[in-house]
Amino acid sequence: MKKLMAANWKMYKTWGEAEATARDLVDLAASKLPEDREVLVFPPFTALKAVSDILNPVDGFSTGGQDYYYEDEGAFTGEISPVMLADVGAAYGLTGHSERRHVLGEDDECVGRKTAYGLSRGLKVILCIGELIEERRAGRVHEVLERQLRIGLGGVPGDLDPEQLSVAYEPVWAIGTGEVAGPTEIVEAHAFIRKNLISLFGKKANEIRILYGGSVKPDNCGDIIALDNVDGVLVGGASLHGESFSRIVLA
Repeated sequence: MKKLMAANWKMYKTWGEAEATARDLVDLAASKLPEDREVLVFPPFTALKAVSDILNPVDGFSTGGQDYYYEDEGAFTGEISPVMLADVGAAYGLTGHSERRHVLGEDDECVGRKTAYGLSRGLKVILCIGELIEERRAGRVHEVLERQLRIGLGGVPGDLDPEQLSVAYEPVWAIGTGEVAGPTEIVEAHAFIRKNLISLFGKKANEIRILYGGSVKPDNCGDIIALDNVDGVLVGGASLHGESFSRIVLA
């Protein structure tokens, strides 16, 4: 199983800035990419075609959409479909990111519909889950993760190809704050996620990648991806520059 090193550029970068960062990443990392690594970039929609044209021809590199709607087309102003993502080169889609949940108001049911629909339309999907700091302090981490997995994957068929799905554990209190979950917290959460995935999909769930996200940086990435059940990372701020993200990719 390859480690998936994913970059979420969020609402940053114009077309030209995204092109330049993608070229920097290829120049710095492509020739040195270990065989056990896969690199994935989620640019803003406006730059997805430009970044796909640069990254997709490079072995081990791909792109994805930061969000999508659960229809192919229709009167849904401002939305974008899995078909549209694929048309501009995206192989992956992202669902349930904490900013979609807690800033833009998406509930578990909405996240679940998106996850199932993207998979049904041929996207590989990364489902993000994670607890708020108040939930952790109240001892509700397992409750929150179990609920988000159960509802978020409720519409996914049991015969799922495990290579099509990844789960990203992103404790909300660690995203963009500089705070990072400690090794014990990460290992415990990822083991709990793996247990729940096995209950949903059987032994094949051992092939579903579980990523960690939350203030991942070049100087902590190596330690994080060496932990049990950590099959990659989902990186925000530290992925915005080719130099820093290339160090993460090669960690």
